[in-house]
Amino acid sequence: MPSTLSESTDPYCLRPGEAAELLHDHPWRRFVALGDSVVEGMCEPTPGYPDVQWVDRLAAELRVVRPELAYANLGRRGLRAHQVRATQLAPALAFTPDLALVVCGGNDAFSPAYDADAVDAELTAMIGALRDAGADVITVGMFDVSHSPAVPEHVRAGLGERMRRLSARTARLAERLGTIHVHLTDHPLTADATLYSTDGRHGSARSDAIATAETLRALSRHLRPSPRRS
Repeated sequence: MPSTLSESTDPYCLRPGEAAELLHDHPWRRFVALGDSVVEGMCEPTPGYPDVQWVDRLAAELRVVRPELAYANLGRRGLRAHQVRATQLAPALAFTPDLALVVCGGNDAFSPAYDADAVDAELTAMIGALRDAGADVITVGMFDVSHSPAVPEHVRAGLGERMRRLSARTARLAERLGTIHVHLTDHPLTADATLYSTDGRHGSARSDAIATAETLRALSRHLRPSPRRS
């Protein structure tokens, strides 16, 4: 059933003016994104939500604060983690970013032959190289696409287990490697049909709007961490 909400009324999206508050005086000037179709941008239009892909939306919000921000989106659909590293890491480093987004492994996890250790190794190599080059790195545990109504019932359970395993392992890598991590897999709406496209592999404009809000909030927490209680 289609959502009757719009971004302005959706409680999980940004409030008016919130993006500017969250990114106030952010330091980043060069933003690069590496990954598969999630990064390239494959979301399905949803009435009431901007037809702007998630990563492009992040760059646009960052540019509101720093109009001079340079942005490169290297994402390409269909790539597995090793292909992302092989084709995108060198150009990403050549871009000399101070902020990088790395999202891949989903295409690996779509296969029952998913090799979690191999995906971890590829993510570790990319994150490490970008961090060593001086970039802050964003990692993401994506929405669990096995909840999409377009996913055949007979593959749903296995796909969901692999997607959650990818997300959990990425979260552990993020903690170990010191990334800015955005965890969407356990979002309250992860099982909501309106977040997914009709192809059974990608998200909707609503999911991209929610992912934008959660990513900007994670960036804000990185910039202004809450004091630890003694």
